[in-house]
Amino acid sequence: MDFNLKMYGEILKALRPYMVVTVERYLKQSPKPPLVILRHDVDRELGNALAMAELEHRFGINSTYYFRYPRTFNVKVMSRIHSLGHEIGYHYEALDKAGGDPKKAMDIFQRELDIFRRYFPVTTVCRHGNPLTKWDGREIWEHYDFKDYGLIGEAYISCAGVSHYLTDTGRNWCGNGNLKDTLNPKGSDVAIRNTCQLIAFLKNHRDKSIYLNCHPERWGPGIWGWLRALIRDNTFNLCKFVIKKEKKNFFSTHSM
Repeated sequence: MDFNLKMYGEILKALRPYMVVTVERYLKQSPKPPLVILRHDVDRELGNALAMAELEHRFGINSTYYFRYPRTFNVKVMSRIHSLGHEIGYHYEALDKAGGDPKKAMDIFQRELDIFRRYFPVTTVCRHGNPLTKWDGREIWEHYDFKDYGLIGEAYISCAGVSHYLTDTGRNWCGNGNLKDTLNPKGSDVAIRNTCQLIAFLKNHRDKSIYLNCHPERWGPGIWGWLRALIRDNTFNLCKFVIKKEKKNFFSTHSM
């Protein structure tokens, strides 16, 4: 059965030949391949995030966990994950909250970043891509510089030089059902549909730098959590299919 904690353990086994780094370490040290940047966007299901963090710790792996505010901001859980050696970061969605206004967005961004920093030394941030809104949160950096806020990087913008960006968004690894979780406008350049194919890819591309994004909501330890994630993913994928179709119809109509 794909997309559960046991299968995530198989991914971690496949990462053994690689240097696995957090986003912060990648930006500070610029390590060479074989390299995997391992990141988790904690959009929901805090228990899954903690289970993944503990499993990674048993493998001797440190990764980056980005938390939303206030949706998944839980100091107790975050502190436990941080104590295992993982990086804690801010999963910002300020432009969505501000209705697309960059100035209001930056006020929200700074206020929420300050809340994170009361508890954790946040040096990197990552945009949360809500597929149901029309804004791309990275656009605030067209008006502001994240370095002015004591940050060394943004998880998309600052890591654009990796060979392959692979994400489980859409419950696959090839970008189907993916609207915003992309490192570049072209999306994924590899056709990986399931985790077994991902593991084979990892074993055959050890000369590359790979950026891996696994959302904890998808990798629960139990059957009920797995079913809940399956239903949620199928629902979101249907919504995103409709959005893509509407956009395609709009542009085809207005290009005539």
